[in-house]
Amino acid sequence: MIYPSLDVESEILRQCDFVIGIDEVGRGAIAGPVTVGAAVLTAEHTTWPEGLRDSKTLTQRRRESIAPQLREWATVGLGWIDADRIDDAGIAKCLADAAVLAIEDLQSQGVDLGRCHVLLDGSHDWLSDVLPTPMPITVRAKADRDCVSVAAAACYAKVARDAYMQDASLREPHYAWESNKGYGTVAHLAAIREHGASVLHRQTWLH
Repeated sequence: MIYPSLDVESEILRQCDFVIGIDEVGRGAIAGPVTVGAAVLTAEHTTWPEGLRDSKTLTQRRRESIAPQLREWATVGLGWIDADRIDDAGIAKCLADAAVLAIEDLQSQGVDLGRCHVLLDGSHDWLSDVLPTPMPITVRAKADRDCVSVAAAACYAKVARDAYMQDASLREPHYAWESNKGYGTVAHLAAIREHGASVLHRQTWLH
């Protein structure tokens, strides 16, 4: 099992006051929003909640126990873009817009964006062109696995989006969103064929 470290953040924090780890959840789902998490760290963050790692390797119960600790440990933010907008604008644009909303959430909590450096999970910079406040960006593949700030952002966003889909499942239980979280499982696709699509479905993704 690989656990994240602060190695990358420590290098970045030699040049700035804050590093913002960013990651998304729900990109490949066929229902529900895309959600971006953002977590701010400083040089004073030398420890982190026990058990934090790549959210995909954690059980739901473990993620849910860590998420409240993340709110106490660091400044965290979220950005959401719903299915209608994804249909209209496409997932790439909506992913970037959700990241901007997450960063604006941080700003509303008092984070000075002019003193920040973004650490972005992935293989290319999909964020710089839409940032209202220019910030330096480091892109790192597997940052959700290797970097504490990004693992924290991913875990926080995953718990929030999962809770959203669980609440939605109470209204439309036949889609089993409480278990599939909007992803295209066999049972989920069968439910769409039987009941039709919901307003939470990304309509353009169903054809």
